[in-house]
Amino acid sequence: MTEAAPRRILLTGASGFVGRHLLPALGAAFPGASIVADHFDVTDKEAVHDWVRDASPDACIHLAGITNVAAARGDPEAAWRVNLLGTLNLARAVLTLAPSCRFVFASSAEVYGASFGSGQKLDETAPLAPMNSYAATKAAADLALGAMSHEGLRVVRLRLFNHTGPGQSDAFVVPAFARQIARIESRLQPPPLRVGGLDVSRDFLDVRDVCSAYIACLRRNDDELPPGAILNLGSGQPRRIGDILDELLNLAGLRTEVATDAARLRPSEIATASGNVVLAQRLLGWAPTIPWRETLADVLAEWRTRAAREPCSSGR
Repeated sequence: MTEAAPRRILLTGASGFVGRHLLPALGAAFPGASIVADHFDVTDKEAVHDWVRDASPDACIHLAGITNVAAARGDPEAAWRVNLLGTLNLARAVLTLAPSCRFVFASSAEVYGASFGSGQKLDETAPLAPMNSYAATKAAADLALGAMSHEGLRVVRLRLFNHTGPGQSDAFVVPAFARQIARIESRLQPPPLRVGGLDVSRDFLDVRDVCSAYIACLRRNDDELPPGAILNLGSGQPRRIGDILDELLNLAGLRTEVATDAARLRPSEIATASGNVVLAQRLLGWAPTIPWRETLADVLAEWRTRAAREPCSSGR
Protein backbone atom coordinates (compact mmCIF):
# COMPACT_ATOMS: atom_id res chain seq x y z
CA MET A 1 0.00 0.00 0.00
CA THR A 2 1.31 3.46 -0.92
CA GLU A 3 2.20 5.64 2.04
CA ALA A 4 0.57 9.04 2.40
CA ALA A 5 2.83 12.01 1.66
CA PRO A 6 1.46 15.32 2.94
CA ARG A 7 2.17 18.36 0.78
CA ARG A 8 1.43 21.11 3.31
CA ILE A 9 2.10 20.50 7.00
CA LEU A 10 0.99 22.91 9.69
CA LEU A 11 2.98 22.62 12.94
CA THR A 12 2.14 24.42 16.16
CA GLY A 13 4.59 24.66 19.04
CA ALA A 14 7.59 24.48 16.70
CA SER A 15 9.72 26.50 19.12
CA GLY A 16 9.07 24.13 22.02
CA PHE A 17 11.08 21.13 23.16
CA VAL A 18 9.47 18.55 20.87
CA GLY A 19 8.91 21.06 18.08
CA ARG A 20 12.60 21.91 17.79
CA HIS A 21 13.30 18.23 17.14
CA LEU A 22 10.22 17.60 15.01
CA LEU A 23 10.58 20.49 12.56
CA PRO A 24 13.85 19.24 10.98
CA ALA A 25 12.64 15.63 11.21
CA LEU A 26 9.55 16.52 9.17
CA GLY A 27 11.72 18.27 6.60
CA ALA A 28 13.88 15.16 6.23
CA ALA A 29 10.90 12.78 6.09
CA PHE A 30 8.86 14.85 3.61
CA PRO A 31 11.39 16.83 1.54
CA GLY A 32 8.75 17.89 -0.97
CA ALA A 33 6.35 19.26 1.62
CA SER A 34 5.79 22.86 2.63
CA ILE A 35 5.97 23.16 6.41
CA VAL A 36 4.23 26.13 8.01
CA ALA A 37 5.43 26.70 11.55
CA ASP A 38 4.83 30.39 12.20
CA HIS A 39 4.42 31.50 15.80
CA PHE A 40 0.95 32.69 16.73
CA ASP A 41 -1.42 32.70 19.69
CA VAL A 42 -3.78 29.72 19.53
CA THR A 43 -6.18 31.53 21.86
CA ASP A 44 -6.69 34.22 19.18
CA LYS A 45 -9.54 32.71 17.19
CA GLU A 46 -9.26 35.13 14.25
CA ALA A 47 -5.48 34.67 13.93
CA VAL A 48 -5.92 30.90 13.98
CA HIS A 49 -8.63 31.09 11.32
CA ASP A 50 -6.41 33.22 9.07
CA TRP A 51 -3.38 30.99 9.61
CA VAL A 52 -5.27 27.81 8.67
CA ARG A 53 -6.94 29.51 5.70
CA ASP A 54 -3.61 30.72 4.33
CA ALA A 55 -1.75 27.46 5.02
CA SER A 56 -4.47 25.22 3.56
CA PRO A 57 -2.82 22.19 5.22
CA ASP A 58 -3.42 18.54 4.50
CA ALA A 59 -1.67 17.61 7.78
CA CYS A 60 -1.54 19.41 11.12
CA ILE A 61 0.47 18.46 14.21
CA HIS A 62 -0.69 20.38 17.26
CA LEU A 63 2.04 20.58 19.91
CA ALA A 64 1.44 24.08 21.28
CA GLY A 65 0.33 24.18 24.87
CA ILE A 66 1.25 24.55 28.50
CA THR A 67 3.13 21.30 29.12
CA ASN A 68 4.45 21.80 32.64
CA VAL A 69 2.26 20.40 35.43
CA ALA A 70 3.61 22.98 37.87
CA ALA A 71 2.94 25.85 35.46
CA ALA A 72 -0.64 24.69 34.93
CA ARG A 73 -1.11 24.41 38.68
CA GLY A 74 0.23 27.94 39.14
CA ASP A 75 -2.03 29.48 36.47
CA PRO A 76 -4.90 27.10 35.76
CA GLU A 77 -6.90 29.73 33.87
CA ALA A 78 -4.09 30.12 31.33
CA ALA A 79 -3.80 26.34 31.04
CA TRP A 80 -7.50 26.03 30.23
CA ARG A 81 -7.35 28.88 27.70
CA VAL A 82 -4.37 27.45 25.86
CA ASN A 83 -4.76 23.70 26.21
CA LEU A 84 -8.51 23.47 25.73
CA LEU A 85 -9.81 26.63 24.05
CA GLY A 86 -6.71 27.08 21.89
CA THR A 87 -6.97 23.48 20.73
CA LEU A 88 -10.65 23.91 19.89
CA ASN A 89 -9.91 27.12 17.95
CA LEU A 90 -7.42 25.25 15.80
CA ALA A 91 -9.54 22.13 15.37
CA ARG A 92 -12.64 24.12 14.36
CA ALA A 93 -10.63 26.13 11.85
CA VAL A 94 -9.20 22.93 10.36
CA LEU A 95 -12.61 21.27 10.19
CA THR A 96 -14.13 24.32 8.48
CA LEU A 97 -11.31 25.39 6.16
CA ALA A 98 -9.29 22.20 5.55
CA PRO A 99 -11.67 19.28 6.21
CA SER A 100 -9.41 16.72 4.53
CA CYS A 101 -6.51 17.62 6.84
CA ARG A 102 -5.26 14.97 9.28
CA PHE A 103 -5.11 16.58 12.73
CA VAL A 104 -2.57 14.95 15.09
CA PHE A 105 -3.03 16.07 18.68
CA ALA A 106 -0.41 15.82 21.41
CA SER A 107 -2.50 14.53 24.28
CA SER A 108 -0.92 13.10 27.43
CA ALA A 109 -0.91 9.92 29.49
CA GLU A 110 -1.53 12.23 32.45
CA VAL A 111 -5.21 12.04 31.46
CA TYR A 112 -5.39 8.53 32.97
CA GLY A 113 -4.44 9.90 36.40
CA ALA A 114 -6.01 7.86 39.18
CA SER A 115 -6.52 4.92 36.81
CA PHE A 116 -2.80 4.21 37.23
CA GLY A 117 -3.67 3.22 40.80
CA SER A 118 -4.42 -0.25 39.45
CA GLY A 119 -0.68 -0.77 39.00
CA GLN A 120 -1.31 -2.19 35.51
CA LYS A 121 -0.01 -1.00 32.15
CA LEU A 122 -2.99 0.95 30.87
CA ASP A 123 -4.27 0.69 27.32
CA GLU A 124 -6.38 3.25 25.46
CA THR A 125 -9.65 1.98 27.00
CA ALA A 126 -8.65 2.96 30.55
CA PRO A 127 -10.92 5.57 32.18
CA LEU A 128 -9.76 9.17 32.13
CA ALA A 129 -9.29 10.31 35.72
CA PRO A 130 -7.01 13.38 35.74
CA MET A 131 -5.42 14.41 39.04
CA ASN A 132 -4.07 17.88 38.26
CA SER A 133 -5.01 20.96 36.23
CA TYR A 134 -2.68 20.11 33.35
CA ALA A 135 -4.15 16.61 33.02
CA ALA A 136 -7.70 17.96 33.24
CA THR A 137 -7.11 20.42 30.39
CA LYS A 138 -5.60 17.69 28.23
CA ALA A 139 -8.41 15.26 29.02
CA ALA A 140 -11.04 17.86 28.13
CA ALA A 141 -9.34 18.63 24.80
CA ASP A 142 -8.88 14.92 24.10
CA LEU A 143 -12.59 14.23 24.64
CA ALA A 144 -13.71 17.30 22.69
CA LEU A 145 -11.60 16.28 19.69
CA GLY A 146 -13.02 12.77 19.91
CA ALA A 147 -16.51 14.22 19.63
CA MET A 148 -15.41 16.36 16.67
CA SER A 149 -14.21 13.24 14.87
CA HIS A 150 -17.90 12.33 14.52
CA GLU A 151 -18.42 15.70 12.82
CA GLY A 152 -15.71 14.97 10.26
CA LEU A 153 -12.45 16.02 11.96
CA ARG A 154 -9.71 13.60 10.90
CA VAL A 155 -8.11 13.61 14.31
CA VAL A 156 -5.56 11.24 15.84
CA ARG A 157 -4.96 11.59 19.57
CA LEU A 158 -1.53 10.55 20.81
CA ARG A 159 -1.46 10.02 24.57
CA LEU A 160 2.20 10.53 25.28
CA PHE A 161 4.01 9.18 28.30
CA ASN A 162 7.07 10.99 29.66
CA HIS A 163 9.62 11.87 27.00
CA THR A 164 13.00 13.50 27.33
CA GLY A 165 16.16 14.30 25.42
CA PRO A 166 18.48 17.18 24.56
CA GLY A 167 16.84 20.58 24.71
CA GLN A 168 14.30 19.83 27.44
CA SER A 169 13.79 22.33 30.25
CA ASP A 170 15.07 21.46 33.70
CA ALA A 171 11.48 21.81 34.89
CA PHE A 172 11.37 18.09 33.99
CA VAL A 173 13.02 15.35 35.99
CA VAL A 174 15.79 13.98 33.74
CA PRO A 175 17.26 17.36 32.73
CA ALA A 176 16.77 18.57 36.32
CA PHE A 177 19.07 15.79 37.50
CA ALA A 178 21.53 16.27 34.62
CA ARG A 179 21.80 20.02 35.17
CA GLN A 180 22.59 19.62 38.84
CA ILE A 181 25.14 16.88 38.16
CA ALA A 182 26.89 19.06 35.56
CA ARG A 183 26.93 22.07 37.86
CA ILE A 184 28.18 20.12 40.88
CA GLU A 185 31.03 18.50 38.95
CA SER A 186 31.94 21.92 37.46
CA ARG A 187 31.88 23.50 40.94
CA LEU A 188 29.09 25.86 39.95
CA GLN A 189 26.94 24.74 42.85
CA PRO A 190 27.65 22.84 46.05
CA PRO A 191 26.08 19.51 46.97
CA PRO A 192 23.56 18.19 47.80
CA LEU A 193 21.77 17.27 44.59
CA ARG A 194 18.14 18.12 45.31
CA VAL A 195 15.38 15.71 44.27
CA GLY A 196 11.68 15.00 44.56
CA GLY A 197 10.17 11.54 44.95
CA LEU A 198 12.61 8.82 43.92
CA ASP A 199 10.47 5.75 44.52
CA VAL A 200 7.90 6.45 41.81
CA SER A 201 8.19 4.81 38.38
CA ARG A 202 7.39 6.33 35.01
CA ASP A 203 7.38 5.28 31.37
CA PHE A 204 9.97 7.25 29.34
CA LEU A 205 10.67 7.74 25.63
CA ASP A 206 13.41 9.60 23.80
CA VAL A 207 12.03 12.71 22.09
CA ARG A 208 13.49 11.52 18.80
CA ASP A 209 11.39 8.36 19.01
CA VAL A 210 8.36 10.57 19.65
CA CYS A 211 9.15 12.49 16.47
CA SER A 212 9.27 9.26 14.47
CA ALA A 213 5.79 8.42 15.76
CA TYR A 214 4.40 11.78 14.58
CA ILE A 215 5.92 11.17 11.16
CA ALA A 216 4.43 7.67 11.08
CA CYS A 217 1.00 9.20 11.76
CA LEU A 218 1.30 11.39 8.68
CA ARG A 219 2.39 8.46 6.52
CA ARG A 220 -0.64 6.31 7.29
CA ASN A 221 -3.65 6.19 5.00
CA ASP A 222 -7.21 6.53 6.29
CA ASP A 223 -7.91 2.81 6.22
CA GLU A 224 -4.85 2.26 8.44
CA LEU A 225 -5.48 5.10 10.90
CA PRO A 226 -9.16 6.04 11.14
CA PRO A 227 -10.36 9.43 12.41
CA GLY A 228 -10.74 9.55 16.17
CA ALA A 229 -7.96 7.04 16.79
CA ILE A 230 -6.34 7.08 20.25
CA LEU A 231 -2.81 5.76 20.62
CA ASN A 232 -0.63 5.47 23.70
CA LEU A 233 2.97 6.44 23.00
CA GLY A 234 5.54 5.10 25.43
CA SER A 235 8.23 2.51 25.93
CA GLY A 236 5.98 0.14 27.85
CA GLN A 237 8.72 -0.10 30.47
CA PRO A 238 8.36 1.78 33.77
CA ARG A 239 11.60 3.17 35.21
CA ARG A 240 12.10 4.08 38.86
CA ILE A 241 13.12 7.74 39.17
CA GLY A 242 15.81 6.88 41.72
CA ASP A 243 17.32 4.40 39.28
CA ILE A 244 17.43 7.09 36.58
CA LEU A 245 19.35 9.32 38.99
CA ASP A 246 21.77 6.48 39.73
CA GLU A 247 22.30 5.88 36.00
CA LEU A 248 23.09 9.55 35.41
CA LEU A 249 25.49 9.66 38.36
CA ASN A 250 27.23 6.54 37.06
CA LEU A 251 27.51 8.05 33.57
CA ALA A 252 29.05 11.16 35.11
CA GLY A 253 31.32 9.21 37.44
CA LEU A 254 30.10 11.42 40.28
CA ARG A 255 29.42 10.55 43.89
CA THR A 256 27.53 13.22 45.75
CA GLU A 257 25.05 13.78 48.54
CA VAL A 258 21.36 13.65 47.57
CA ALA A 259 18.64 15.45 49.52
CA THR A 260 14.85 15.52 49.18
CA ASP A 261 13.43 18.95 48.38
CA ALA A 262 9.80 19.30 49.50
CA ALA A 263 9.16 21.83 46.72
CA ARG A 264 9.92 19.13 44.15
CA LEU A 265 7.38 16.65 45.52
CA ARG A 266 4.03 16.31 43.77
CA PRO A 267 0.82 16.05 45.76
CA SER A 268 -1.15 12.83 45.16
CA GLU A 269 1.79 11.09 43.51
CA ILE A 270 0.97 7.88 41.64
CA ALA A 271 3.45 5.08 42.39
CA THR A 272 3.71 3.67 38.85
CA ALA A 273 2.51 5.03 35.51
CA SER A 274 3.12 2.90 32.45
CA GLY A 275 1.29 2.14 29.25
CA ASN A 276 0.36 -0.65 26.93
CA VAL A 277 1.67 0.59 23.56
CA VAL A 278 0.80 -2.40 21.39
CA LEU A 279 -1.84 -0.51 19.39
CA ALA A 280 0.56 2.27 18.35
CA GLN A 281 3.15 -0.30 17.33
CA ARG A 282 0.58 -2.18 15.25
CA LEU A 283 -1.18 0.75 13.56
CA LEU A 284 1.88 2.93 13.01
CA GLY A 285 4.50 0.26 12.41
CA TRP A 286 6.47 2.15 15.05
CA ALA A 287 8.65 1.17 17.98
CA PRO A 288 11.25 3.03 20.06
CA THR A 289 14.78 2.55 18.72
CA ILE A 290 17.04 4.80 20.80
CA PRO A 291 18.68 3.04 23.78
CA TRP A 292 17.83 4.57 27.15
CA ARG A 293 21.50 4.92 28.10
CA GLU A 294 22.08 6.93 24.92
CA THR A 295 19.19 9.24 25.83
CA LEU A 296 20.65 9.87 29.28
CA ALA A 297 24.16 10.37 27.91
CA ASP A 298 22.90 12.94 25.40
CA VAL A 299 20.99 14.88 28.05
CA LEU A 300 24.01 14.86 30.39
CA ALA A 301 26.34 15.97 27.57
CA GLU A 302 24.10 18.94 26.80
CA TRP A 303 24.06 20.14 30.41
CA ARG A 304 27.82 19.67 30.72
CA THR A 305 28.23 21.90 27.67
CA ARG A 306 25.98 24.50 29.26
CA ALA A 307 27.86 24.30 32.55
CA ALA A 308 31.19 24.79 30.76
CA ARG A 309 29.91 28.14 29.46
CA GLU A 310 29.00 29.43 32.91
CA PRO A 311 31.51 31.46 34.93
CA CYS A 312 32.77 29.58 37.98
CA SER A 313 31.57 30.97 41.31
CA SER A 314 34.27 32.74 43.29
CA GLY A 315 35.91 30.70 45.99
CA ARG A 316 35.08 27.35 44.40
